[in-house]
This record gives sequence, C-alpha cells and structure tokens, in this order.
Amino acid sequence: MSVKVFLELVEIKAKTASVLPALLGLCLSYYYFHSVNWSLMALFFVAMLLFNMAVDMLDNYHDYTHAVDTADYQQNTNIIGREKLNPRLVFWLLVSFVLVAALLGLYLVSQVGWPLLAMGVFCFAVGIAYSSGPFPLSGLPVGEFFSGFTMGFMITLISVYLNAYQHFVWDPFSLLVIFVVALPDELWISNLLLANNICDQQEDEDNRRITIVHFIGKKWALRAFAVKNGLAFVALGLAVGWGFTPWATLFTWLLIPFVIKQTRILWARQVKKETFPAAIRILLVGSLVQVVTFALGIALENWL
Repeated sequence: MSVKVFLELVEIKAKTASVLPALLGLCLSYYYFHSVNWSLMALFFVAMLLFNMAVDMLDNYHDYTHAVDTADYQQNTNIIGREKLNPRLVFWLLVSFVLVAALLGLYLVSQVGWPLLAMGVFCFAVGIAYSSGPFPLSGLPVGEFFSGFTMGFMITLISVYLNAYQHFVWDPFSLLVIFVVALPDELWISNLLLANNICDQQEDEDNRRITIVHFIGKKWALRAFAVKNGLAFVALGLAVGWGFTPWATLFTWLLIPFVIKQTRILWARQVKKETFPAAIRILLVGSLVQVVTFALGIALENWL
C-alpha cells in the first residue's frame, strides 16, 4: 500500500475535523480556564488521530463489505476495491490503531481521572457505531448530529478538561462556555457529512443507506447547509460578546463572503468530486481561522 493510498484510506483531508477542535480547546483552556498541560495534550493528539484514522478506515471497510452494488461501487468507487487492497489487511490495521489509541487513552485516564474515561467511552462508542453494525450512524438521519457533536463539542471538551482538570468545575455554565465556543466547528463538521450525503443521495439509497437527505430532500438539505453556516458566525459573535473568547476572533467574520461563495458552489451542482470539496474548504478555512485569530487574540491581550 503506497503512502498516497493510505492517506486516502484514512481520509487524511478530513482530519481537520479533529485536530482543530482540539487546538480550539487548548486556546479556550488557556484563555478562559487559565490552564495548559502540554504533555497530556501531546498524548491526546496522538490517540485522537489514530482513532480518527481507524474510524475512517472502518467506514471504508464497512461500505466495501456491505456494498449492495458490488459491480460498480464496491470494485470501482470504494478505495479498497478500486486500489485492490486486501480487506483483511485494512481490518487488522484499523484494529491496531484502535488498540494503541485505547491504551494511550487509559494512561490519560490514570492521570486525570474518570471523567475522561466516560467521555472517551462515549467517543469510542460513537466512532465505532458511526461506521459499523447493521445500521451505522453515518447512514442514518442522525449521522450529522453525532459527527458534529462528537468531533466538534466532545473533542473540545476533552481538550479543555485535559488542560484544566485540576480545577475544572462540571457545572452547566462551564459546559455552556465550551458549547458556544465549539459551536462553529460542530456546525461545519456536521455540514461536511450533510454535503457528502447530498452528493451521494442516489448512491446511498442504492446501497440502503437512508440519510437525512432521503427524508427532507436535496432542496431542504441545501437550505439547512446554508443556515448552519450562518449560525456558525452568530456563535462566533456570541462567544466574543459574552467574554468567552478574545475580540480578535471576530476577524473570522471576514470569511463570510468566502463561505457564501462555497455554499453557492454546492447549491449550483451536487457532484461529489466537483462540489463536495466546497464543504471541506469551509470547515478547513473556517476552523483554522477561528483557532488562529483566537491565538492572536491571546497574544495581543498578553502583549497589551
């Protein structure tokens, strides 16, 4: 297996959805909760990336082994069939990634306590259920919610907790702070799956995957995509207004014309290879600029 094929198998382009929420949690922990633990964060990054890659491999493996359209989708579209990969190799590779991630997670639990175990078990369960079983979450109407909530909110929450566990208070207000700051990522990550399902509606139905697009149709799915992008910018303003993030994060609003342009690209045509990347660009650029402006705001406030 070449490096290029491996990176496609683990869908490396989508790793923004896990890395940037973790960095966002790091910034929030420093700015609002006044605590950072670099060593624990480094281990968490490794565990998180390994598990995220395993989930994406599992998604491809499950779609390959459960494909109804064996002539076209299984052999020509799915990467395992298209690149003539050994399914057993893919299976054991993803198992090894999960085991290493689990061991690292258990070590982190031994350092910071049982709340991390509860959050980790939830994320592991969602990650496995997302791509496996008779009814994987990615092929159900709830897929967008679970992907956005788990990767947007839960990763940010875990990141904050690892950095501030010594004095973190589990109360509704602390969770509200994290939820509002993480909300743009939650919305953009869920939109990534929504855009994927919009483009793959016919293919999904041919392979008996009944997503939210099946129920509300492409027209309303595209409207939901646009509304969620708008709500992301509203959340950015609320986070600054309520003092959860520095004022510099408002520079992310400069991306509004860019997001509108990318949304129009998807609205014009719903073709996976041509227009789905618009959702990837929104997530990548939006999440990256939010983190960069957050860090810039911290630096400016420390300097001033």
